[in-house]
Amino acid sequence: MEDSAAVAGRLWDEWLPRSVRRLVGDVLPEGEADGRRLVVWLAGIHDVGKATPAFACQVEGLAQAMRDRGLEMRSREAMGAERRLVPHGLAGQVLLGAWLEERFGFGVKQAGQFSVVVGGHHGVPPEHGQIAAVEGRSHLLWTPGRSEPLWRRVQAELLDACADVLGVRGRLGAWRAVKLPQPVQVLLTAVVIVSDWMASSPELFPYFPEDVPRSGEERLAAAWKGLDLPGPWQPTVPAGPVEELFASRFELPPGASVRPVQEAAVELARQVDEPGLMVIEAPMGEGKTEAALAVAEIFASRAGAGGVFFALPTMATGNAMFPRLLKWLDRLPVSGEGRYSVLLAHSKAALNEDFTDLMRGRRIQALDLDGDAGRAPSAAGGAGRASAELVAHAWLRGRKKSMLSSFVAGTVDQLLFAGLKSRHLALRHLALAGKVVVIDEAHAYDTYMGMYLDRVLSWLGAYRVPVVVLSATLPAGRRRELVAAYSGRTAGPDGEGGFDAIADRGDYPLLTAVAPGGTPLLRRPGASGRGTPVIVERLEDAPEAVVGRLEEELAGGGCVLVVRNTVRRVLETAVVLRERFGPERVTVAHSCFLDVDRAVNDAALLTRFGPPGEATARPEGTHIVVASQVAEQSLDVDFDLLVTDLAPVDLMLQRMGRLHRHLRGGTGQAERPARLRTARCLVTGADWTASVPRPARGSVAVYGAYALLRSAAVLMPHLDDGPERPVRMPADISRLVQVAYADTAKVPAGWETVWEEARLRHEAHRADQAERAAVFRLGAAGRPGRPLFGWVAAGVGDADDTRQGRAQVRDSRESLEVVVVRRRQDGTLATVPWLAPDRRGRPRADLPLPTDQVPAAAAARTAASCGLRLPIQFSSPEVMDRAIAELEELYVPTWQAKDSPWLAGQLILALDADCQTLLAGFGLRYSPHDGLEVTRG
Repeated sequence: MEDSAAVAGRLWDEWLPRSVRRLVGDVLPEGEADGRRLVVWLAGIHDVGKATPAFACQVEGLAQAMRDRGLEMRSREAMGAERRLVPHGLAGQVLLGAWLEERFGFGVKQAGQFSVVVGGHHGVPPEHGQIAAVEGRSHLLWTPGRSEPLWRRVQAELLDACADVLGVRGRLGAWRAVKLPQPVQVLLTAVVIVSDWMASSPELFPYFPEDVPRSGEERLAAAWKGLDLPGPWQPTVPAGPVEELFASRFELPPGASVRPVQEAAVELARQVDEPGLMVIEAPMGEGKTEAALAVAEIFASRAGAGGVFFALPTMATGNAMFPRLLKWLDRLPVSGEGRYSVLLAHSKAALNEDFTDLMRGRRIQALDLDGDAGRAPSAAGGAGRASAELVAHAWLRGRKKSMLSSFVAGTVDQLLFAGLKSRHLALRHLALAGKVVVIDEAHAYDTYMGMYLDRVLSWLGAYRVPVVVLSATLPAGRRRELVAAYSGRTAGPDGEGGFDAIADRGDYPLLTAVAPGGTPLLRRPGASGRGTPVIVERLEDAPEAVVGRLEEELAGGGCVLVVRNTVRRVLETAVVLRERFGPERVTVAHSCFLDVDRAVNDAALLTRFGPPGEATARPEGTHIVVASQVAEQSLDVDFDLLVTDLAPVDLMLQRMGRLHRHLRGGTGQAERPARLRTARCLVTGADWTASVPRPARGSVAVYGAYALLRSAAVLMPHLDDGPERPVRMPADISRLVQVAYADTAKVPAGWETVWEEARLRHEAHRADQAERAAVFRLGAAGRPGRPLFGWVAAGVGDADDTRQGRAQVRDSRESLEVVVVRRRQDGTLATVPWLAPDRRGRPRADLPLPTDQVPAAAAARTAASCGLRLPIQFSSPEVMDRAIAELEELYVPTWQAKDSPWLAGQLILALDADCQTLLAGFGLRYSPHDGLEVTRG
């Protein structure tokens, strides 16, 4: 009890961000001083429920010693399963509530808002039914009869002693009138959980020290030194001109200046009365990421936040963002002790070399009883870190603790999990409550994910967490939903800053800011000044038509991006293009590559097609990249010509953002081939000869007919008029998105029947998504003073970043993930043979994977990096079950060893010497150039 209380005090003083301390202190009579007392006291008493027969009976020898002192109890066997109905957390909640009511005159609800912290310290606050069940089982709290008064006295002595020693006896009377908001109850619970875990660590607090027992202060000092936990970020408000701020934080190209959107975002962040939600809508390539980080620094300094969480749509975009986050951290002024905990948050982070560099740089040390924690030489996880030390702290790498790191880049799932009823949800809320949250690509989330996101935003608003939302193509209705969810208001004054204004506003770029409970503010910065008119034309869907048109367009050379909506269409198109242009002039990019190959492919795309000055190997002559949707997000690539399947209009515009993205040879684009100096987008993937355009079947399966018809409808004037009416980038972005997603979208003549059928299917699908998402979605924060009983009732249990975990917050068909290895001709297994050495020069190709012993760590890790998600053909229940059964035939017991975790529990797909195999009736073939090809067996 003493150790837990002491740890809680140190966490409050040195680890919790100022914003969290302020949120707790603001509802207590003596502010943060009361907040510290409350946290320390609750941590000290959190295990008082162990002083009950139901818990004390577990070790017979110790139980008998207690019986000898008059504390009677039945044996563990005699109590049977009934004792599990009163776990010690629930018992402690009941004991504390009764003590507050009897000794200090608390009402039941008044006591409940404090006692629920004790009841929920194992991750799930008790439900009303569990609490009611205790009433008929008082023999589990104290043995009726002559020993009952003694049990009660022991329990009261413990609570009295904590009240006296921890200095709250004189405060409880004042706290009786306090109504703790539910967000504060959550944070108190989370801090108690963290304190409990630390104090329960025998490495930090040895049970049997060999020397003379130390005082509590000495024990705490040794443990805290051994833990060596980095403190929170403590930024100061960056002053001075915006240009100086950006020059000091980011590597701007020579001659580059701050974009109007960036300048306006910084000025708005400085001007708002209170940091809140800021939605930044601006074209692709306008530097929204840099604007978000600059705003995050200002918001953090003003709000007292201790870190940043950057949420991205996919693992690939998370991996791409992580080194950018590290570079930004390198350039920040040092604050506090100058050490920051950093995390890459997704299930395959341990395979990311930037993150593993940080993990190698520093490790938690075992406690030295002589007081010397034996700190390893400090390392920064990379070259050139002259500002702060960045560490992937070992204690913060656990599945439930990792988000407590100060700076995190990861998938949006980690954010959405905060809206999922699950065990230890309080820890996720504590992790977010002390940060600034940045949400990238906000338009990319469907109704199912959107319901979770809106609920999370409502809790972030309750925690007064600053949030920055980024999008190039956000419908105005969705903008309003995000603002309303965060602010807690759905209506407000009309006009310039009202909610009606943000729903109807079509300005672009646009900044929208709102504080919790506040009224929105709008800013309309200009674009960067360079516009690109894009001529859009129809193109027949047949691959031969694409080839013929490209032969014509590429007579003088050029770099072309062809975007298909399915992997199958990507590969079919690549075949015919290679027959005509040669395999060396056609590159394939899609989602069905090994993880390690996908990373290599993305890096190669940036090297060849990235911005001028950064792309060092842009092809001369002709080159064609055939890609799926992986080309839409987070890749700063630039092409001379675009061919794309019809897609929802916001995604069409994202794809157009890869066309003439940068100036090449001045305003006339003189460095591009003469025929391609005017930006053009050829739209295929539909039968344009029909009375109503008929999208390709695969595109309908991915996006639904309604979104594709709406896209075609808004693009039709541009398709009809061609050069006379180009899509003006960025001026037309918002107009096209708002019209396409408006509730009153105009239906083209003759489309009415097909349109209405598609709309009804779309609405039914959205209603189904909303209904299913509501099953495990967290409720909204209740009124202040209402105890957190049943907060995560009927939840999902543990939520984590696994395939099953992600399926709880994403409405996607379940898919199989496998680790791909190669079976040599002699029957032995090895890593695939084409892998290049790692960044340290160590080989990775064709490393042996013996089945009779634990593989070498380097070989096992390399194999684990060859993860592959099987495509949609394997998502039906029948095919999936058959595939799993066949994959489980290759079960290697030695690969399940605890000291070799890379391959444990993985499904292994072994390709033959020609990189082919059969699985569940399908033929699989893999190559590093084309990825996975699937055919009917």
